[in-house]
Amino acid sequence: MPSSLPNLSALALFVAVVDEGGLGAGARRAGIHQPNASRMIAQLEAQAGTALLERDPRGSRPTSAGLLYAAQARQLLEAAEQFSDWLRHSREEGVQELRVGVSMTIAEHLMPAWLAELRRRSPRTRVDLEVLNSTQVLAGVHDGHLRLGFVETPRLPRDVNTLTLREDELVVVVAPEHPWALREGPLELDELASTPLVVREGGSGTRDAFEELVPAAGGTPPVQELGSNAAVRIAVASGAGPAVLSMLAVRSGLESGQLLRVPLAGSRLRRPLTAVWNGPRRLSGPAADLVAVATAATPPLR
Repeated sequence: MPSSLPNLSALALFVAVVDEGGLGAGARRAGIHQPNASRMIAQLEAQAGTALLERDPRGSRPTSAGLLYAAQARQLLEAAEQFSDWLRHSREEGVQELRVGVSMTIAEHLMPAWLAELRRRSPRTRVDLEVLNSTQVLAGVHDGHLRLGFVETPRLPRDVNTLTLREDELVVVVAPEHPWALREGPLELDELASTPLVVREGGSGTRDAFEELVPAAGGTPPVQELGSNAAVRIAVASGAGPAVLSMLAVRSGLESGQLLRVPLAGSRLRRPLTAVWNGPRRLSGPAADLVAVATAATPPLR
């Protein structure tokens, strides 16, 4: 084997430095101490026979040669990841394990059917499911703790792979005794934004999406902040105040009459439901199987 083949850890470090704009930030992302990172970059430059980074007090920028080098490095790292996945799967004679993070609404209303279909298609796959809010799912995917995530927030980082599965509608709900239940016309967004609501905790996809769609709402203190859709529904039904939740989360309450939907003026509030993962763009193994199931099972919102 040629001795001049590059070190994959050094290539991953170089790509991290390019993405983060600085040696220190890139080293932290790669989990490497900065003195060691400096030596590894110097070795890459010696091997390449040219400078790959321009360094100044504001950070590190790739040279023109460094940009080409980074592009080739990404391809090699992706191929190495695919080879690693293939090797791992080829060794597995029994159950294939998949660690997945799922935000609350998807976990409650979509994931059970997805897992049932995955078991029918891939009986040897065991899914280790963690129900978190969207911010926590994204953090787990980014640091490698989770192989795959499903989130409801529109605030997606640029350094993960994403696939939008469908759109989800956010609706305003109140108790039948609330004054809004008797209003004759639709609710204006300005009035909604200035009204204290029962909300999910910070970092939840539901809250992120609502504040992204109605930015003025972020400046109005909530009447209550709760950690689950079920808790919000109970608070609303008990008269605590209005809430904005996914139609998936309130459909049963609307059908039973415990909650009433308040029509909104203008266009509907929609957010994406998204699969996220790190590493190669093309998924393989159980992760690819689960995304295929989710894609087939979630038709676009009409």
